[in-house]
Amino acid sequence: MTERPDQTVLLRNGTIHSPADPFATAMIVQGDSVAWVGSEGAADSFADGVDEVRDLGGALVTPAFTDAHVHTTATGLALTGLDLTGSRSLAEALGRIRAHAGARPAEGVLLGHGWDASAWPEQRPPSRRELDEATGGRPLYLTRSDVHSAVVTTALLDLVPGLAGLDGYDPEAPLTGDAHHAVRAAAHAGVTAAQRAAAQTAALDRAVSLGIGSVHECAGPQISSADDFTGLLRLAAGRPGPRVVGYWAEAVATANDADRIRELGAAGAAGDLFVDGSLGSHTACLHEPYADLPGRTGTAHLDAAAVAAHVAACTEAGLQAGFHAIGDAALTAVVEGVRAAAGKLGLARVRAARHRVEHAEMLTPEHIAAFAEFALTASVQPAFDAAWGGDTAMYAQRLGIERARTLNPYAALLRAGVPLALGSDSPVTPLDPWGTVRAAAFHRTPEHRISVRAAFTAHTRGGWRAVGRDDAGVLVPGAPADYAVWQAGDLVVQVPDERVASWSTDPRSGTPGLPDLTPGTELPTCLRTVVGGHTVYERPNE
Repeated sequence: MTERPDQTVLLRNGTIHSPADPFATAMIVQGDSVAWVGSEGAADSFADGVDEVRDLGGALVTPAFTDAHVHTTATGLALTGLDLTGSRSLAEALGRIRAHAGARPAEGVLLGHGWDASAWPEQRPPSRRELDEATGGRPLYLTRSDVHSAVVTTALLDLVPGLAGLDGYDPEAPLTGDAHHAVRAAAHAGVTAAQRAAAQTAALDRAVSLGIGSVHECAGPQISSADDFTGLLRLAAGRPGPRVVGYWAEAVATANDADRIRELGAAGAAGDLFVDGSLGSHTACLHEPYADLPGRTGTAHLDAAAVAAHVAACTEAGLQAGFHAIGDAALTAVVEGVRAAAGKLGLARVRAARHRVEHAEMLTPEHIAAFAEFALTASVQPAFDAAWGGDTAMYAQRLGIERARTLNPYAALLRAGVPLALGSDSPVTPLDPWGTVRAAAFHRTPEHRISVRAAFTAHTRGGWRAVGRDDAGVLVPGAPADYAVWQAGDLVVQVPDERVASWSTDPRSGTPGLPDLTPGTELPTCLRTVVGGHTVYERPNE
């Protein structure tokens, strides 16, 4: 469906999720903006003055989701290539690798993603010998689910001279640090521009099919390449949706550095500017050692002084700064660095810049207070808790049960007034917006749960606010016409506790309802996604 730029469309006979009218059943879109929201009866007076009337047939209309942390090319490569997500054992993973290698042309590097030995009965990753056998001796680059380590074949190692001298190299273990970055660069060098564009297209198509209208691409020199980043922005600009906001994770020290960030088309020097690594790969930086690797506290890539220099330079240049920080020691470095920058430039200037922190998993009460003080956006991924939380999964294995229970404290963040933006970190966890909202509302640690409404807001309006837009992500007159139409069950108001009356369908509450996301219920199905008034996805008729 192709809409004219100036077309006026009336949607009626549905449920419009809008704070402007909690009982709205109709909406008018004029061009790229919402023009009116109201009742079915009032819609009758507009019916003759619009270009098209669309009967919603009782469907739910909400703002389109924003996924605040995505790696688009890697997501597309996982969608179109070898994805080990969900493998239940080492033996199953090796079988998938063997089948994938046998179905691909003999030349070129094999790329794969998604293994997680912490969930396997063998409790170990595939060895190099096993990978060499499974691939027939071909080059293979296979990232762990967190993308902070990888296993590779001998043939790929042979493409990277001097690898054994790099930090993170271990002949008997997954590669981390500089060694991982080196093999990733060698593997991705074999991806052609056409393959990259096809992967990016596949990822963007998947996003809009799930009601996602915007994604924040988190790129950088240690993650992909400038060509990959600029190619994605060009591709996104040439199609109606989803919108792509790009972040480039490179330290800024001078005005020339800031100019380079802008020339790339980035919204800021943020995203995955690594202060540390990940818990799954034992590279998140901790104050106390890992429970399952005594004596090891992870890897620190930036200290407080480096954080302060980056935040100060970005603030002075009018750029948004941001960091990847997971471990408690890494988060301490971030807040101490931001505090130093605020001491130099003034608190108001730092707050106004809306700097952001990705993941922010091992937050202490002191960290949370600092996030609120400095108006740092917490760009978080609730699916991490769904995948690795609880008393027996990866978090507890790495940290012990008591420390694991402190992770991802969303309720405390909201109580402190910290801005939240939700995302997936895809392909680390899949694009799945309603699943993300469910994971936040039904956190494995009950005291960290937030309401469905709060999680939904953080996954819609929160993503827009994280890029400095307060007028979007909500269906009110004047807002961008980015919305999704859903086939959904009963609409309720859910709260994050286990009280008997924990949800309600009573319209007298005056609160717009959302789908019941209680675990075990069916998630809504996306029927249509619209970005800037243009339909970018429509579910095929069955």
